[in-house]
Amino acid sequence: MKTNIEIEFKTAIPEETYYKLLKEFNLENNIFKQTNYYFDTDNYDLMNQEIVLRIRLKPNGHYKVTLKSQGDYQAFESHVILKAEQALSMIENGFYTNVFFKDTNYFVTFKASLENHRVSTPYENGTLFLDRCDYHGITDYEVEYEAIDYETGKRVFEDFLSKHGVENIPTKRKSQRALKRV
Repeated sequence: MKTNIEIEFKTAIPEETYYKLLKEFNLENNIFKQTNYYFDTDNYDLMNQEIVLRIRLKPNGHYKVTLKSQGDYQAFESHVILKAEQALSMIENGFYTNVFFKDTNYFVTFKASLENHRVSTPYENGTLFLDRCDYHGITDYEVEYEAIDYETGKRVFEDFLSKHGVENIPTKRKSQRALKRV
């Protein structure tokens, strides 16, 4: 199991801003698709505790299960790499969380998925992401900046928004958007 702390800043953006930024950073040919499969209990115990549980299918056919607890601008993530047949069985049949994350003990089932068409590029000692998200017949767009520390990240992100004329529009996490429609 791998654990990390993620410090991220994000905002919803209009479709035209997404395509403008793709072009400006010369990223049109670097888009890759990853699919997030979200899990919870029937009572949504995890969501009620602001915990996200997902299996992500990466473009290379690799799967990993992630447990993510969210703060305002940082997330604590634990990951476990899965074999394809294991992941597909979990999506189909559900699973007990404590098999992978010993401090969390729930039986969870698949609730919703989201396809994320993503590009990333190094930017000011962090990583800039542009995302087009498709779920439940909805398409939305966001820009995200992942930093190594909060203060620097906040400054860099605000400068980026100002420089590119992007309004900071608070957006819910991808899991919240996908699960809201369930």
